[in-house]
Amino acid sequence: MNITVYLGALEGKDHTLTEAVRELGTWIGENGHALVYGGSKSGLMGKLAESVLEAGGEVTGVEPQFFVDAGFQYDAITRLIVTKDMTERKTKMIELGDAFIAFPGGTGTLEEITEVMSKLSLKHLDAPCILYNLNGYYDSLKELLVHMIKMGLSTEEKQEGIYFAENLGEIKRIIETENG
Repeated sequence: MNITVYLGALEGKDHTLTEAVRELGTWIGENGHALVYGGSKSGLMGKLAESVLEAGGEVTGVEPQFFVDAGFQYDAITRLIVTKDMTERKTKMIELGDAFIAFPGGTGTLEEITEVMSKLSLKHLDAPCILYNLNGYYDSLKELLVHMIKMGLSTEEKQEGIYFAENLGEIKRIIETENG
């Protein structure tokens, strides 16, 4: 299974992020899954790819040309797909994914996972969309989704397939249930 993970090219200030991203990558690699991610060697992105590779897994990076020109690509990964821009990158990452995880990240991570959420809502995608709510990182987004339903601007049906997982055990359970 191809697991698309969205996350930042920075490490963040919380050391538990590094530990959790390495744990996630090890699980992906050891369980015969393949990682699809943004292709960078820096920050949490690089640590995730490295841990998948160390665990014997395959890693596909999808990176726009301007990042490659700036030297951000991770040369040790299994495969690098170079796109013309970020829009093409997002499309390709969704096309390749069988499950989607948003690890704590910045605005790019948020933009990418909300596109997945929108496609689920429109029934243009049938795959689990998991927000890794490590240390409550996505609590505010979870509240916003509930608020959208309360306001009549979304429905529970439109949000089917969107999950919040507090730890790797919950991620595994969701993926196994949805793709089992």
